[in-house]
Amino acid sequence: MIIILSLVAALTFVICMVVMLISSILAKKTSMDREKNSPFECGFDPKGSARLPFSLRFFLIAVIFLIFDVEITLLLPIAPIISLCNIYSWIFTSVFFLIILLLGLYHEWNQGALEWTE
Repeated sequence: MIIILSLVAALTFVICMVVMLISSILAKKTSMDREKNSPFECGFDPKGSARLPFSLRFFLIAVIFLIFDVEITLLLPIAPIISLCNIYSWIFTSVFFLIILLLGLYHEWNQGALEWTE
C-alpha cells in the first residue's frame, strides 16, 4: 500500500513538473518591447527618482475632497430619520450641522484653498 502511495505521489509530482515546464515554454513572449516589459505607472518613468516634487496644492484639494466626502456620508442619514425623532430637534440638528459645513466651506473659499491656479 505504501509503495502505491509513493508511486502516485511521484507520478503527481512528475505531471506537475511537466505541466509547469510546458506552460513556461508556451508563455514566453516573442517580442521584447521596453514599454511592454515595464510596469504601468500612469505615465511616470518607474526607473526614475522616487523623490520628485509633489504639488502641495493637489494634496490640499484631495484632503478637502475627503473631508467633504465624509460630511456627505454624515448628511445622508438625516432624511430617513425624520420620522424617528422629534421634528424640532431634527430641524435644529440638521440646520446646525449644515451651518457648520457652510461656514467651513466659506472659510476654505475665503482662504483660497479651493483655487487651483493662482
